[in-house]
Amino acid sequence: MARSKAKQDASQSAGEDDIVMQEPPASHQPDLDETDASMAEGEGEEGVEGEFEDEFEEEEPQRVKLLPGSTPTAASFEFLNEGHTLGNALRYVIMKNPDVEFCAYAIPHPSEPKMNVRIQIWEAAGTTAIEALEKGLKDIQDLCDVVTDKFLVARKDFKE
Repeated sequence: MARSKAKQDASQSAGEDDIVMQEPPASHQPDLDETDASMAEGEGEEGVEGEFEDEFEEEEPQRVKLLPGSTPTAASFEFLNEGHTLGNALRYVIMKNPDVEFCAYAIPHPSEPKMNVRIQIWEAAGTTAIEALEKGLKDIQDLCDVVTDKFLVARKDFKE
């Protein structure tokens, strides 16, 4: 019993020393009042919408970066918020380039939204790994455009 009494005394004295926060933490979300709630739902004056658009048109963070230790003929790139879908397609398309000696991708850890791509170019190719990546991304974009066009034509034919 003496121990539990000592614990109670200690917890009561600790409660007296609690720190009172002057400002809410950065993660604190303010309560919505009626005017804020109507704006969140898209209601309100039309002029207000233009003011918010400027806030949301911030520049997107850089999603691809060149990793340290890269050379013009062998480079590693880190893609943020990408996974196997882009990684495998990009690897396949880049390997179709005759200047590319090696291309592979890896997801370092499943809980991290990162994908690493490694590209090596033949020494005599006269191009760089960065140019091979750019060409691969452009080729995937062109391929997606062709697939989209064919899909839209097929959908149109199906509806008729």
